[in-house]
Amino acid sequence: MVKQIAILGSTGSIGKNTLRVIDALGPRYQVAALSAHSSVQLLAEQTRRYEPRFVAVTKADYAERFGASCNGLDVEILAGPDGLVQIAELDQVDIVVAAVVGAAGLPAVLAAARKGKRLAVANKEPLVVAGELLKREIEKNGAAILPVDSEHSAVFQAMQSGHRDEVNRIILTASGGPFRLATAEQIRNVTVGQALAHPVWDMGPKITIDSATMMNKAFEIIEAHWLFDMPVEKIEVLIHPESIVHSLVEFVDGSMIAQLGEPDMCTPIQYALTHPARAAGIAPRLRLEDMGRLTFERPNLETFRALSLGYEVARTGGTAAAVFNAANEAAVAEFLAGRIQFTNIVELIEQCLNKHDVRPGVSLDELLEADAWARREVTELAYSV
Repeated sequence: MVKQIAILGSTGSIGKNTLRVIDALGPRYQVAALSAHSSVQLLAEQTRRYEPRFVAVTKADYAERFGASCNGLDVEILAGPDGLVQIAELDQVDIVVAAVVGAAGLPAVLAAARKGKRLAVANKEPLVVAGELLKREIEKNGAAILPVDSEHSAVFQAMQSGHRDEVNRIILTASGGPFRLATAEQIRNVTVGQALAHPVWDMGPKITIDSATMMNKAFEIIEAHWLFDMPVEKIEVLIHPESIVHSLVEFVDGSMIAQLGEPDMCTPIQYALTHPARAAGIAPRLRLEDMGRLTFERPNLETFRALSLGYEVARTGGTAAAVFNAANEAAVAEFLAGRIQFTNIVELIEQCLNKHDVRPGVSLDELLEADAWARREVTELAYSV
């Protein structure tokens, strides 16, 4: 049976790798819809090659430019942010790959869940910001959510070895970024260039800074809590600089099941598309004999205060996670612009959380309101640093 796939954010790293995976999987997986914000030239190239029936350009004033590039193609162009929701709701779409950065993709993800579709979630916001709301819609409408990021894909794969109530703990691994051996004082004055020099992964600026602060792992704690319906106390983080063991699950009998592989996003993307089946993949093959030693260590919670905040936010719930995510985005932007120091990122986030009056946050409007408040708050706080 042919699977029709919509890729929200097809011009980004995840989107481009998803298209590579679809190419390798063959005709049983077809592109039904694509979207981009403003990278219309690349989007036009993808449209000419894959011939999707629907394309969304979320930056509305770029839609006309895109249309001119695709003159003569049989494609329906959807302009503006609502185009993502329209794609997510299409009856022709079986799988929605959600790879839109930021909170902009939340309405589309929720729309796909309400339509009972399979969601392959690559960005953190749906589960970090709206985990409770999303899980409720998934359970209510018979949808499915499969993680695309390497750590949660690893946990998901390992969980197939037992039942949820047999899990003793989930162990998320982290590379540690460029500052894993540094003290809190040593990282205070690091430059943007130093923070962007990730030792393993080649990623965009924002996620690279999140790795340097270990905020990405704080988000993953919250994601794992919702994805696997797991108490926060059963989720741990270990530094694993080689980035070969992508995460582990320990069961009550003491067995530890791990997923290993070269650092490559194509494997988790493919598994989210083909589950429960597996297919020949395009990711490089891991050769254990070439790995040498694999090391693990506990993170320094003084240096990486973000991890402690992640646990606190996961326990608090409600609108706290929406504030956490938005405050981080705003603070990272301030750092990349050179207006604050590296350690100010987490300091501003913590100040913002302390000022926020947490609400249950079970509606999208409440969550987006908290998101907007946090961005304004961090911008104002940054001027006083």
